[in-house]
Amino acid sequence: MDIEKIQDPSFLKSLNDEELIQLSEEIRTFLIKKCSITGGHIGANLGVVELTLALHKYFDSPTDKILFDVGHQSYIHKILTGRGEQFDTLRQYKGLCGFPKLKESEHDVWEAGHSSTSLSAAHGMAKARDIRGEDHHVVPIIGDGALTGGMALEALNNIGHDKTNINIILNDNEMSIAPNVGAMHNMLGRIRMNQGYNRLKVDAETVLSKLPGGSRLRESADRLKDSLKYLVVDGAFFEELGIRYIGPVDGHNFHELRESIETAKSIDKPVIIHVVTKKGKGYKPAELDTIGTWHGLGPYKLETGEQIKGTSAGPSWSQFMSDEILHYAKSDKRVVAITPAMPVGSKLTKFQNELPEQFFDVGIAEQHAVTMAAGMAVDGMKPYVAIYSTFLQRAFDQVLHDVDRQNLNVIFGVDRAGLVGADGETHQGVFDIGFLSQCPNMTIMMPKDENEAQHLVHTAMKYEKGPVAIRYPRGNGLGVPLDTTKQELPIGKWEVIHEGSDVALISYGPSVSMIEKAQELLEDYGIKASVINARFIKPMDESLLMTLGRKQTPMIIVEEAMLTGGLGSQIQSFLMDNQFLNQTKRFGINNEYIEHGDVSEILRDIGLTAENIVKATTEMLSTHNLKQSL
Repeated sequence: MDIEKIQDPSFLKSLNDEELIQLSEEIRTFLIKKCSITGGHIGANLGVVELTLALHKYFDSPTDKILFDVGHQSYIHKILTGRGEQFDTLRQYKGLCGFPKLKESEHDVWEAGHSSTSLSAAHGMAKARDIRGEDHHVVPIIGDGALTGGMALEALNNIGHDKTNINIILNDNEMSIAPNVGAMHNMLGRIRMNQGYNRLKVDAETVLSKLPGGSRLRESADRLKDSLKYLVVDGAFFEELGIRYIGPVDGHNFHELRESIETAKSIDKPVIIHVVTKKGKGYKPAELDTIGTWHGLGPYKLETGEQIKGTSAGPSWSQFMSDEILHYAKSDKRVVAITPAMPVGSKLTKFQNELPEQFFDVGIAEQHAVTMAAGMAVDGMKPYVAIYSTFLQRAFDQVLHDVDRQNLNVIFGVDRAGLVGADGETHQGVFDIGFLSQCPNMTIMMPKDENEAQHLVHTAMKYEKGPVAIRYPRGNGLGVPLDTTKQELPIGKWEVIHEGSDVALISYGPSVSMIEKAQELLEDYGIKASVINARFIKPMDESLLMTLGRKQTPMIIVEEAMLTGGLGSQIQSFLMDNQFLNQTKRFGINNEYIEHGDVSEILRDIGLTAENIVKATTEMLSTHNLKQSL
């Protein structure tokens, strides 16, 4: 079959199991080839080929609502709903999104880039259906790792209580991004190994239905079955919540999938189908992955699966930061590392292997991770919470209420701060400055390179007056030489890299290199610009700002973050509060979500370039000089 010619999933209705098996192989070949060029979440998608085909065969999308938790496993869904011909543009600038997207297709009924939201959303959709008197199915697909998320457990509790008719698909592949952890994971492991309860239940119901007065006998047998299930299987957890459990089901067997889905559809109450799948199925390099390397990756060599590396000379930012923390943890047992299911993404596996007693992977539970760190800090520990900027958003209340309000010595390693590229708007790390700056006791840092990073980590380790957030970007560093001695930098003190009298260019992190380039270009116009590295975003260098304010020096503030609540807005507020009249111009992200694509293309699209900074500076100075002459 020509995969790119598929327009909608209706053709699946007429296919038998043998034809579905053949189609599964063709889709896997298609995905492996296309993702070798674009990169993507290949492992997760290879694991749900048969499952997605079965869902679209036995449900009727978009009338029936099929929604994916996280959404990184929706590639087959996209193919079946007419987007196969766009796969050359997957995760590319202005191309096909790597997650479900409402504006892409009527079959995409829920957008998500973070885990554990599907059950709550499905509950809402089912309630809306019931209020309107409709009778379509609502089908959330959630991974076993996502069940560790608090929202998922809250939703299960509410769904079971309300007896809402929802067909939940639990996709159990034993991994999320990294191998799953926790009691929920262990319980599902026991269920995988024990199918006795379901066989007993089905056999008993079949026998009783054939006897005279079978319905009464079934009712009188309920208590006996309830007692037996505790002896046989942990699926009782779901049943006690009021959710009928079916499984475990082989997620690569169309016969089992058909039987379980048809059974679930016939039950007018919440049902959970426990489907066991193999992540990466059909492609050996992905199948053999045990640490999450094939969760989401860039282009790779089709024949071997070898990843095609970039050309950056520097180390991975995540690896550099985790190695720095490991250095301190080896000599100070107060230092521990906590991550919400991201030991691979945040490069903490070395820390985990070398200091297992000081390392904690809490699963997909960002809120728990932050408050657990607070509990350790209040008892004298020095916890380091490695967390992506986009996931830190989910724990804002805990950062504010549990850490900052109590002024505890927790260090947040804010990974993937700034634009992240291919994962798009759900993952862009551009909001954290706005919400972290609201926390009265929080110190926020961001290094311009690895050398400065080691000094900022050292500063954070020495700091004992409250929480610290160290932001660092995705990708690799610059490969700069490192000082042999680590320095404790004065909190709030900015670095003046280049002195100039006409204008002050202010930035932090990777954007410092952009204003350095702008400064060099401005020299061609005869403009002398200061280059200021605002490595402490909070607190700001008020002494330097006062000096610039008194001189009425025009300022250009550049940041790879939201303008609302960003450094630029804070500088403008400071100037206004102190009755300074400096002209200021802010460069950043102005009240919009940034979609997926190459970071350099995105920066150009939103105007964050050295050339635009130069243009704005010359225009500002011409106005400034005119005012000065009047």
